[in-house]
Amino acid sequence: MKKHHFSISKIPLQMVLIIPFVLQIFGAVGLVGYLSFKNGQKAVNDLAEQLMARTSNIVDQHLNSYLSIPQKVSQINADAIQMGLLDVRNRKTVGKYFWKQMQVYDLSYIGIGLTTGEGVGAARYDGKTVTIDDWGSKPPKNWFTYATDKQGNRTSVIATLDWNNFKEPWYTEPVKAGRPIWSRIVTINYQYPYIAASAARPIYDAQNHLLGMISADIHLLKLSEFLRSLDISRSGQVFIVERNGMLIANSSTQQPFTVVKEDIRRIKATDSPDPSVQAIAKQIQQTFNGFESITESKKLQLNWQGEPNFVNVIPWRDKYGLDWLVVVSVPEHAFMGQINANTHTTILLCLGALVVATLMGYLTSHWITQPILQINRASQAMALGNLDQTLDIKNIQELNVLAHSFNHMAGQLRESFSALENSKTELEDKVEERTAELKTALDELQHSQAQVIQSEKMSSLGQLVAGVAHEINNPVNFIHGNITYLNEYTQDLLRMIHLYQQRHPSNDPEVQALAEEIDLEFLIEDLQKMLASMKMGTDRIRNIVLSLRNFSRMDEAEFKAVDLHEGIESTLLILQHRLKDKPECPAIVVIRDYGKLPEVECYPGQLNQVLMNVLVNAIDALDEINANRSYQEIEANPSQISIRTSISNSQLVEIAIADNAGGMSEEVKNRIFNPFFTTKAVGKGTGMGMAISYQIITEKHGGKLECFSTLGQGSEFIIQLPTQQQVSIAV
Repeated sequence: MKKHHFSISKIPLQMVLIIPFVLQIFGAVGLVGYLSFKNGQKAVNDLAEQLMARTSNIVDQHLNSYLSIPQKVSQINADAIQMGLLDVRNRKTVGKYFWKQMQVYDLSYIGIGLTTGEGVGAARYDGKTVTIDDWGSKPPKNWFTYATDKQGNRTSVIATLDWNNFKEPWYTEPVKAGRPIWSRIVTINYQYPYIAASAARPIYDAQNHLLGMISADIHLLKLSEFLRSLDISRSGQVFIVERNGMLIANSSTQQPFTVVKEDIRRIKATDSPDPSVQAIAKQIQQTFNGFESITESKKLQLNWQGEPNFVNVIPWRDKYGLDWLVVVSVPEHAFMGQINANTHTTILLCLGALVVATLMGYLTSHWITQPILQINRASQAMALGNLDQTLDIKNIQELNVLAHSFNHMAGQLRESFSALENSKTELEDKVEERTAELKTALDELQHSQAQVIQSEKMSSLGQLVAGVAHEINNPVNFIHGNITYLNEYTQDLLRMIHLYQQRHPSNDPEVQALAEEIDLEFLIEDLQKMLASMKMGTDRIRNIVLSLRNFSRMDEAEFKAVDLHEGIESTLLILQHRLKDKPECPAIVVIRDYGKLPEVECYPGQLNQVLMNVLVNAIDALDEINANRSYQEIEANPSQISIRTSISNSQLVEIAIADNAGGMSEEVKNRIFNPFFTTKAVGKGTGMGMAISYQIITEKHGGKLECFSTLGQGSEFIIQLPTQQQVSIAV
């Protein structure tokens, strides 16, 4: 029979080894580079969408929060006027009241205009200093602006002008509408740019007669300051426009207004001095035929200066008439720079890998083909019946072993395959058995978990703090209880692995490579340490949860007899982070002088709130005086809080909490329990903590809360509580 020789049989083994090796390396690196580039582009789109969505959400939340404050303040003041709590005829008192509110809220103006033409307001024109405006009914020179002292008292007139309520949109528009609205945005140059929106509403007396209107202004330039603080503003743009295209705020360094002959004039987004804001606004206007037609969120890509920009346009509205558009834009280059660099690196790696693969393929093929040719010649001789062949290959261990066992390979292969099949069957059976056991255990654990969680849910949304502690406690107990079983299962699996290694040692390079890759010995050792650490962690969490529940006691809505010392200690634990030693200040020393107290009937959660307020005030007072002392001075005269408990008579228990801070003046001490009174800086206190504490002790528990203080000698608060509550005490 004539033999046919195909061309493939003429390809040398060396080339067969080199060419596929090189092609595989090059193809793999090239494919990885291509997929990396494509995934990078997709990641850019996803990242851009996520970044803009997150930015849009942040802006939306800030607008909802920032723009709701003036409406709420106006509503509170209108209600106070209608209920007779605020007499609009006493403009001096009303002005001081508005001055007090300006210390609490970040507003630019709070004021009223009456149907008589009169009015009064408190303003923060320069964004810092609060003044009082007071005007009469008839111009000229009927408007007076007063400077104020630290208590809101008028000190001197700093400006006068002509004023007429009935020509101002912030007065006429809400009165005409007869409901709360946002009046038109006004621009005034009071030596400072003043661009404000007014949350205005009509006000009525108790007989529902119209008295005029009340408003609270926000300075819109603060929206630009907020937008500039966003991370996205470093590479992209965020701006807000009205439906008519007028610019409200932007993240650009350019202001959203212009000054013409000392007049503040607003500008359209399409006329913005910032070229990127202007270009994006024009393209949006052209794409949607104006801003009025955009009724839902839009995502699009726009080109500016030859580069794609990712743009999100989101409508924002509120129930008082605002209808704005929030525009978020990010250029593609903000994301593509690193991807292009990675692509360049990938191309260089492909070329380098091709050269190295070619060289290594040649050397490897030469090293491998020589002993294979020897084995081939020996095999051909064996095929011809000459079994007396001897091979001596020294450079490759595996081929050397193959040469020595060549004559017996058929029988050993059959035995090896038979043994391997048996081992495989046995191993599969054991794995299936263990898998079934683990699945059953997992199903039982999941069922138990579902039952525990369902049975232990919060009984009321009002029990928030206790509920949170409770929900934390359940999974921690579950984890804590199952760590023991997990440890047992782990030990069983480790024993099985050791037994398998002893009974079935394997030279399989893939198994050895996997063992080295996962560092099997370290994994076995570290796994047991991790289980011990997890158990210690769950113990710590359980102790913390117990302290939180002890402190909150919100699940106890009725009077309950409790140990007051337990509540004090829980409160001190919550405040431990403020009491402990710090690099700039030694720890505050807490001196406990506890007497033997009976259990006291009380609302535990509310009483703990009082303890928290008193202790926090003491810590704040100590921090304030320590701010002006060095570490060594504080060590020489350490900060102290002493807590003393005693029985004053058979019906009353007493808790005295004292500090060695700077104390209070007689005026401050007499007003310490007044609502809205605070000596803390603006934004650090509402002035309601001690007022609420006084109400809880006196009205809720029928007790007494007293303050004793001498300037320069510290302060002491004494709480007296009856041991048993009367039924008539209000809840």
